[in-house]
Amino acid sequence: MAVLSKDLAGPSRDFLALTKPRVVVMVLVTASVGYYLGRHGSPDWPRLLTTLLGTALAAAGTIALNQFLEREVDARMQRTRRRPLPTGRLLPAQALWFGVVITAGGLALLLTVGLLPALVTAAAVGLYLFAYTPLKRRSAFCLIVGAVPGALPPVTGWVVGRGEFGIGAWVLFGILFLWQLPHTLAIATLHREDYARGGIRLLPETRLATAERQTVVSCLALLAVGLMPTLIGLTGHVYLFGALVLGVGVLACGVLQAHSPSLVTARRMVLASLLYLSVALILMALDKA
Repeated sequence: MAVLSKDLAGPSRDFLALTKPRVVVMVLVTASVGYYLGRHGSPDWPRLLTTLLGTALAAAGTIALNQFLEREVDARMQRTRRRPLPTGRLLPAQALWFGVVITAGGLALLLTVGLLPALVTAAAVGLYLFAYTPLKRRSAFCLIVGAVPGALPPVTGWVVGRGEFGIGAWVLFGILFLWQLPHTLAIATLHREDYARGGIRLLPETRLATAERQTVVSCLALLAVGLMPTLIGLTGHVYLFGALVLGVGVLACGVLQAHSPSLVTARRMVLASLLYLSVALILMALDKA
């Protein structure tokens, strides 16, 4: 019996690894904040829990399908070559069917909540798999395309809570969209050689300085859009002050990276962006108007 449990534990861990649980948790947090800010009155817990389960399954399945599509690329890069598919611990067909089934299950669950959240999530799935994934090997424009599905989970939460789109949904979308740009550019800088081995083109093909300028511009835009939740009446002045301090901090890290690009400044940018998102989401939830 112990041997059987051990035999089952290996594949179970590998299927779980296909879904990148930490990314799924981030998706759920942003969707929850979107729901909370969009909702009038107390939460409808059964509806919210169904939304979160459907979102989790759709996100996990999409990530698994992405690893299926990029298994050959992953095998060429140091940071991904130990994943279940490159190592052969899982077969491509297993990853394909696993991803298809749980993605479809997630979308079906969201459809029971409403047509709008199912459509928003389906758009995120489609853009990620059929636009962002193939574009990563062709053009640095993939960064812009990939930021769209990454910014849609709070919109899903919002339309479930509010029942419709609104300016609040698009402000949340804008914050998540802009946040991903400096964050992803910094990661691409840290793993530049590895991405080159895999043929991933997240950085501009001209000069690295182009990426640093893009980082500063996106940090400036994030600083401005990050203040919008208070300006449109979603949050109070505690959030406004916090978003201002966080935005200035991220901008300072972006300027330092542009002025003295290095692995140290890129790593600082990654950490600063993660701090920005975590604290900003907490402040939004605590200081809802």
